[in-house]
Order: sequence, then structure tokens, then C-alpha cells
Amino acid sequence: MRTRLILGTAAVLAISLLSGCSGAAPAAESTPTSTPSPSATPTPTPVDPIAAFVESRMSQMAVEQKAAALLMLHAPGVDPAPLRAYVDQGASGLILMGDNVPATPEELSALVAGAQVDAELPALVAIDEEGGDVQRLPWDAAPGAETLRAEPAAATTDAFAARAATLEASGVNLNFGIVADVTDDPDSFIASRVLGTDPAAAGERVAAAVDGEHGTVYSTLKHFPGHGAAPGDSHSSVPSAPLTLDEWRAGPAIPFRSGIDAGAELVMTGHLAYPAVDALPASLSPEWHRILREDLGFEGVVVTDDMLMLADNGLPEYADPNENAVRAVASGADLLLYVLPADPADAGISVDGLVGAIAAAVSSGRIPQARLDDAVERVLTLRRELVEESS
Repeated sequence: MRTRLILGTAAVLAISLLSGCSGAAPAAESTPTSTPSPSATPTPTPVDPIAAFVESRMSQMAVEQKAAALLMLHAPGVDPAPLRAYVDQGASGLILMGDNVPATPEELSALVAGAQVDAELPALVAIDEEGGDVQRLPWDAAPGAETLRAEPAAATTDAFAARAATLEASGVNLNFGIVADVTDDPDSFIASRVLGTDPAAAGERVAAAVDGEHGTVYSTLKHFPGHGAAPGDSHSSVPSAPLTLDEWRAGPAIPFRSGIDAGAELVMTGHLAYPAVDALPASLSPEWHRILREDLGFEGVVVTDDMLMLADNGLPEYADPNENAVRAVASGADLLLYVLPADPADAGISVDGLVGAIAAAVSSGRIPQARLDDAVERVLTLRRELVEESS
């Protein structure tokens, strides 16, 4: 746009006087015509291929398909067909337990490959491979926490790098193996699994474990916001921690913050409560999800601990698995974990029922559409990154 210059009466008079003319306007001066410079070519905005793929895929998904994409499921046995059936139903992930592990890494890799459905969007395949007390693969020779606690942090990096390589060779792409809980109580049910008995030592080794797994398998920190401060076993109760939020920040938060800063892709929420912060178990708590996102700056996928554990604790408020699923997603969970028996009905579960409950909660507004889409986007992005990293 050109700017037009307008001369007022006083300005014209002044020009006339300066030119020595009386009663006649001065001759107009010729103004050289300038040649407009060619406009610069705008720099195109880079396109993120992963984001573009996920956006395209999500635009084709119904609400029920999005709800199914929030599930990570287990089927026992070494036949890939039941696992593949869950992926065919739209589940984003599979969790392998001891009953899925055949005799060799090659057989397990073939099992996992047989369960995959979509080469453009592979399923997440997870396993609890901590080493030590919690170990699914008999061929994992790397040491566990009880050994690593007494060694320099570099030993933890080496151990988890070796473990990650073992998992990758076995077809697994996600490890639920980094315990970020901390306790110095030898009677705690989790004492043998922590990487440090004080927050600083635990934090150093948690970060070292993430460093070891980085680029080979996805890392998960568990059990947020910290099981060590909550006496009891969340497999049969909702343990309660007596700490205030400030006390949590000065203690149990430290290993989680260290692991997040090191680049862990997932955080697993525990079925445990800090009543001074929220009476609800963290897996169902909007406040703990807010703290994880806003205070600790975590941007990755939030996965729950096994959701069947809530129903197993005998408390009537957690007896309905469909209600638990809705509450978890509404509170901020991205991925719901279910270690199912061969017949899910034996655990009071129906995959279609879970999907229907989540979809109905979206339709009613109990789960905002934006909350569902946010969760699906995170999970599908993690899955798509498997393709980009291997190309």
C-alpha cells in the first residue's frame, strides 16, 4: 500500500513564498518513478510429518475408535491371535506378561510381529522389565535395582541400555521398567525395586536409566506420585501417603522430575492417594494430573497402572470398571492398562463395554471432546514415532 501525502493550505502558501511566485502556483516538479522491488518469497512453514499423519488419521476416526485407542490390553499365551484381535478392535497397546514369553527372544519377536496389524501405526508393546524381582524375560542378564543402588549411576545407564537392547531384539518397544518410587523402609513392599533410598540418589539413577533406554525403547516412570511414601500394596488396597504437597515436592517428586527432564516418554500413575493433595487415587485425580503436567512439565503419555487393581481392592466406589475408565480419562489419563485373563468377562470386563462407556461420556460432555482428542493425539504420536525412528 502506498501512502498519499496531502498538503494543507498553509503548506502550499509557504511553498509559493519560498519560490518567489506571487499569485501563481509554482510549476510542479517531476518525481522520478521508482521501480517496486520484487516481494520476498515467504519461507514455508515446516510440516511435521508425524503431526500431519496423526491429524489425518484422527480426522477419519469415530468417537468409539478414539475411545478404543486409549486401551492397552493383555491376553495370556503365546498364540498371537488373541493379541492381534485386540489390536484389530482398535487398541493402541499390548502388555506382555510372563505367560506370553516363549523360550527364546526370536520366538517372542515373532509373536509380537504376528500381533501387529497396521505397519503405518504399530501397536505399543509393553512389558514390566525392571530386572531383579520384576523380570519377565529369562534372557535379560542386566542387574536390577538391588545391585544398582550400591553402584555409581553409570552402572544404571549401562544396565538399562543392555536391557533395552534385549527388549528391542525381543520385539518389545516400551518398557514399564523404571521405578521412580523412593523409600528407605526395608519393610515396604517396593523396597527391593527402588533405585535409591533417598530422593537424590533415586533421581540420579532414574535419569541414568532413562538415558540407557533412550532411542531403543520408550521409557516409563512409575508409580506417580510415588509409592514409597504410601505404606501398603496397591494391588489390594489404595495406599495412603501422609505427606503435604510441599513435602512431596521436597522428596518423592525428585526422581520423577529427574526422569522427566531426562526425556522419559511415559509416566505411570499409581492407585495410591495423598489425602493432603487429593483423596482420590492418583490414577483418577485431576489434581495429580495437573501437577504432573504443570508443575513437572511432563508432555508425554500418561498411562495408568493396571485398572483391574482398582476393582480388586474391595472398595465399592471402584467396583464398576466402566466407571473407573471414564473417571481415569476425564482426570487426564491417556492410556488405560488392563491385564486381562483369557476371557475378560472373568474379570468383569468387556472391551466393548469400556469403549462404549468412554464414548458415552464424551457424548454427554462428561469427558470433553478436547480431552479425548488430546489423549488420542499423544498416544498415536507415540505409535507413529516408531515408524519414523525406524525409517
